[in-house]
Amino acid sequence: MKARILATTAATALSLVAFTGTPAMAQSKQDSQSLDWDVAYFANDSVLPFNAPDFTKISEDAYLPAFEKGMAIQKAEIDAIVNNPAAPTFENTIVALERSGRMLGRVARVFFALTGSNTTDKLDDINTEVSPKLTAHGDAIALNPELFARVKAVYDQRAAMTMTREDAKLLEDTYEGMVHAGALLTAAERERVKEINTELSEITTEFGQAARDAMADQPVIFDTREELAGLSDSDIKAAADLASEKGFAGKYAVALQNTTQQPLLPSMSNRAAREKLFQASYHRADGTTDIDTRELVAKIAALRAEKAALFGESDWASYAMWDRMAEKPATALGFMERMVPALAATQRREAEMLNAAIAADGGNYEVQPWDWYRYANKVKAERYDLDEDAVAEYFQLDKVLEDGVFYAANKLYGLNFKRRTDLPVYHPDVWTYTVYDRDGSELGLFYFDPFQRESKRGGAWMSNFVDQSHMWGTKPVIYNVLNIPKAPAGETQLVSFDNVNTLFHEFGHALHGFFANQRYESLSGTAVARDFVEYPSQVNEIWATYPEVLANYAKHYKTGAPIPTEMIDKIDAASKFNQGYDFGEVVAAALLDMKWAALSKDEAAAIDTPEKVDAFERKSLEELGLEIDLVPPRYRTTYFNHIFSGPTGYSAGYYSYLWTEMLDRDSRKWFLDNGGLTRANGDHYRETVLSTGGTMDYFEMFRNFAGREPDVTPMLEARGLTGGDAAADSEVSDDGPAEVGDAGIEVTE
Repeated sequence: MKARILATTAATALSLVAFTGTPAMAQSKQDSQSLDWDVAYFANDSVLPFNAPDFTKISEDAYLPAFEKGMAIQKAEIDAIVNNPAAPTFENTIVALERSGRMLGRVARVFFALTGSNTTDKLDDINTEVSPKLTAHGDAIALNPELFARVKAVYDQRAAMTMTREDAKLLEDTYEGMVHAGALLTAAERERVKEINTELSEITTEFGQAARDAMADQPVIFDTREELAGLSDSDIKAAADLASEKGFAGKYAVALQNTTQQPLLPSMSNRAAREKLFQASYHRADGTTDIDTRELVAKIAALRAEKAALFGESDWASYAMWDRMAEKPATALGFMERMVPALAATQRREAEMLNAAIAADGGNYEVQPWDWYRYANKVKAERYDLDEDAVAEYFQLDKVLEDGVFYAANKLYGLNFKRRTDLPVYHPDVWTYTVYDRDGSELGLFYFDPFQRESKRGGAWMSNFVDQSHMWGTKPVIYNVLNIPKAPAGETQLVSFDNVNTLFHEFGHALHGFFANQRYESLSGTAVARDFVEYPSQVNEIWATYPEVLANYAKHYKTGAPIPTEMIDKIDAASKFNQGYDFGEVVAAALLDMKWAALSKDEAAAIDTPEKVDAFERKSLEELGLEIDLVPPRYRTTYFNHIFSGPTGYSAGYYSYLWTEMLDRDSRKWFLDNGGLTRANGDHYRETVLSTGGTMDYFEMFRNFAGREPDVTPMLEARGLTGGDAAADSEVSDDGPAEVGDAGIEVTE
């Protein structure tokens, strides 16, 4: 639900995108007096600036009793609403519900931030214990028939009430959220929903921890330095150091990243070593080692399908997409499936091109996934004369953030940033900044956690320690988490251009949170539909290569020389290369997600063994019509955290990255057509999109920004989907994307 009723459960406390080693926190306090004090810390807002969490005053022992105390307080608050003798009103029911759970929210935001970005074994144990309790607590509120009766009484009077747009949206979301949770089901059905939710909470938490362990705790071991030929000296040293840490002194260990493809593969000249690294990634958590998530997947799929059936829905996707911009599975599927024929043809053409490159290199084999990026990069380097290592020398991390990301935010929105070192952080690598608005007032607080570590889950994400709310008088405290390999001590921290894009992307989420201008937390900032939330972050990537922004931050780390224009031109041209893989692996993952979410109750129940999980995944991928043996999905089922970790995650929603890319590319065109990096453009985008939170229809929001419906054509052009009638009837409305003709993908040369 989007209303505050469930805003303190494990799922929604994570907000956008979840988080995970050894927190920089106070040592455990075993005596009861200290423990009581720790628990009491969460009872009120922090006294630090912006109510930021004081990590020096929180011990790990405090979390579980603090969760229990928070749940008890909210239960009493709900009881007070239910037992109020006055007739139900918007204030005494809907707003009172929104006000409930403050302590629980404080605990959850800090705890789940740490379990994602800096976890420990103890935090994981607490997570395992508390997640089903939080789910049961949320269900006890959402499925409380007396509470729903009061909510419904207010909802039924809405036509005669005078409300603001935001009040009306809060009422609508509260009512519809409770209905979606099961308020209109029979008592027996509600009890079964509660049982399913609790079990899903336990299993998805277990899945997330297992998937992380399969990545972080099972590096690939190589016996000799020769196997790692092609890697830089610093990469090889890092592999040697990791091997020693893992008890393999004298050998080399390569840690896995979260995606199927691994970043070191293109540099490795030893083909057998490439295959070993790729296969370890591809077979992660599928029983090849002692970690196997397949039985968990089968249970999750079956429980979700059963829950959907209780609501009269044919499958989990139909149930889960109730509040999405796309609304229906058919809309999302049709949007993706129209791209598949041309995409598959491109994959085959690219494979032929790479086979020619392999033959020219003296190889007597056909391209496999572990070869793809090595030879794609070779071809790209030859065509575009682009040296990725040379490119990275112009991207120094602190300058990318402060002179790039922050500079663009200043030019567009008038923001200013001041680094501060006086606030406690959960890890020494975390940076903090005060953010100042265009009028000089304090807008919020920003935490930046850039580096990869074993205690952190893979990927990159944004969330809040404190949500913006006019009702509470709170300003946003936001964090961005990335997984950039940390440079050896004493070396300048350079980053790849991919990581540059990630910085701009995640700060786009942060801007969405900072510009929140809502009364109610549950509608504030990024509290929007899953298939809308990635839109502002993707739009912000446009400024990474905008000439004025580049000139300010992309300077050689030794000489200070600006990045050459021809290098940027090459980056831009090369970005349109290799779309068969880059685009294909995302489409495959999105369609695989929908296949799992489209199972009926009976179909899901029949997939009851690890072997059947494998068979279903294989069959589903083959049915896509893509070259899945050459281009496997970005995430396979067994480590697809987005869709199997957490009560919902991105399940039946991984398509969102593609859907929001459509909105993003159209918006980029609007910016460029209207003068680019200007305050007028920034203020307009802030007013119509970034500051509106979840207070209105998403198509209406886009129309307010662009003056028309979304147009899929810019996305087709950016991805090389051209030809046929691609530009005809390309406007997108509430009914979904229009047909785009027989688009053909061309690899731009």
